[in-house]
Amino acid sequence: MTHKQKLEILIDRVVKEGGSDLHITEERLPFIRVDGSLIPLTSTEVSTKEDLLGFLDELLTPQNKEKFLEKKEIDFSYSDTGSRFRGNGFFHQGLMSIALRLIPKQIKTLEELNLPPILKKFTEIQQGFFLVVGPVGQGKSTTLAAMIEIINQERNEHIVTIEDPVEYLYEPKKSIIDQREVGVDTVDFAVALRSMFRQDVDVALIGEMRGAETISTAVTAAETGHLVFSTLHTNTAAQTIDRIIDSFPAAQQDQIRTQLAGSLTGILSQRLIPRVSGGMIPAYELLINNNAVSNLIREKRTYEINSIIETGSQLGMLSLNRSLADLVRRGEVSIENARKYSLNVGALEKLV
Repeated sequence: MTHKQKLEILIDRVVKEGGSDLHITEERLPFIRVDGSLIPLTSTEVSTKEDLLGFLDELLTPQNKEKFLEKKEIDFSYSDTGSRFRGNGFFHQGLMSIALRLIPKQIKTLEELNLPPILKKFTEIQQGFFLVVGPVGQGKSTTLAAMIEIINQERNEHIVTIEDPVEYLYEPKKSIIDQREVGVDTVDFAVALRSMFRQDVDVALIGEMRGAETISTAVTAAETGHLVFSTLHTNTAAQTIDRIIDSFPAAQQDQIRTQLAGSLTGILSQRLIPRVSGGMIPAYELLINNNAVSNLIREKRTYEINSIIETGSQLGMLSLNRSLADLVRRGEVSIENARKYSLNVGALEKLV
């Protein structure tokens, strides 16, 4: 059996089992992640060094394979006839590993993703800065793809995505969509963002906020007539704002605080929770920027933002605990799983 055939069998297992990830490592059985849990593929053989090198021949160009063996890690995307993956190759204790994340070809709607309809409003504005945050593997890219697809279907805009690597592939509908991959189509995020100002862009999707320069340029773009979407690996809206501001030297923090207060439209923090009926369902916190929130950002009082979210339900805001409690009451998730994902279990218990 060729390495291509072996890889196709593993990918087929991920798709048929409804998995999200595939892990292949030298001297170990392959694993897939299904509904958040890792499962060993005991019907397959332990992967050898030759297997890994063969898989890399299928997944990477010769230049990228050489780069991986030299640098010891690489991000990449991979498509076969039926599936698309975001991948990472890395070494551990001298052994090669490959992690592949399945990217569905069909972009789901907000309704299909069980996300709040109010998110559509953030796709209808002309300029601003919207963030989807949360730990790795919590569906941030999928949520942003759903929002970008709304714009693609409903507005005549020029959309540019800057990603590392490109994940969801969009079919242009009403909008023009240019997808740029870092390392392939542009040197890095910062360079691509600066170039965006000369490309007549209306909407930008930045795959990940990396460093002060990228954040500063993104916020400036939102101030100057662009609608900007991006992600951060933070846990809450308040923590996200603090992380952005703390990315800058002390002398620049007041300026970025003022810019953020004026350009931010909202922050969605989400977690994927195991569903009682199988699969995963999102719980989320939603912050909507208004005068009260802007003032807290400017006045260095971000610690009060959680209170604003708790009392802002009439405006569409929602705390993570209220989202979790609602899922428990509806029988979608167990109270045990809700407790695992809550950042304040005591407060959750009072709501259930």
